[in-house]
Amino acid sequence: MKRILVIEDEKSLARFIQLELEHEIFYVETAYDGRSGLDLALQQEWDMILLDIMLPFVSGIEVCRQIRQQKKTPVIMLTARDTVTDRVSGLDSGADDYIPKPFAIEELLARMRALFRRVDMQDTSPQPHQTLAFRHLKVDVDARVVHKGNQLVDLTKREFDLLVMFMRNPNLVLTRDMLLDQVWGYDSLVETNVVDVYVRYLRNKLDEPGADSFIQTMRGIGYVMR
Repeated sequence: MKRILVIEDEKSLARFIQLELEHEIFYVETAYDGRSGLDLALQQEWDMILLDIMLPFVSGIEVCRQIRQQKKTPVIMLTARDTVTDRVSGLDSGADDYIPKPFAIEELLARMRALFRRVDMQDTSPQPHQTLAFRHLKVDVDARVVHKGNQLVDLTKREFDLLVMFMRNPNLVLTRDMLLDQVWGYDSLVETNVVDVYVRYLRNKLDEPGADSFIQTMRGIGYVMR
């Protein structure tokens, strides 16, 4: 599931974009000012950022500049300011694309798809094994190897896929339906309680007696790795 950050101070528009993107099966978070948006952009990993230029506290131009100093996250500028100077300023700050308001959601989705394709084409060179780390857990995603400290942890395919989902979303509450869709498939016929069973399997293999569990239960919602 691709993660999208929307930084937009017009709350009704931000909510509209969020609902439309969630309908397209994206995970979406929103921020309503430049300062909190920049914090989210730098502290978490995102597949794309939709960024308004006119923001309280820190402008979208400055947010984009600071993101570019640390990350290569794709950025699409969303703004009512559509002069040539504004477009040049947005692109020079590091934005990958620019879409003026008002816009049709279909156009935004098309721009996002095009940008994802460009990113995928640029990412065809051989890559080192992707490694995820949390506390003293390390996961080599490509080799499908898990270490707890110096100890090798033997996981089944489904246990491994579930652990990777948690490792890629630390401190994010994941619902049972979300986990079921991502690990078992959206068309799976299994019940959501199978998630509880596999979380228990993971805890039995990962947790130490007396220590906090890697995966914590959020009653009535799902689970979170923190």
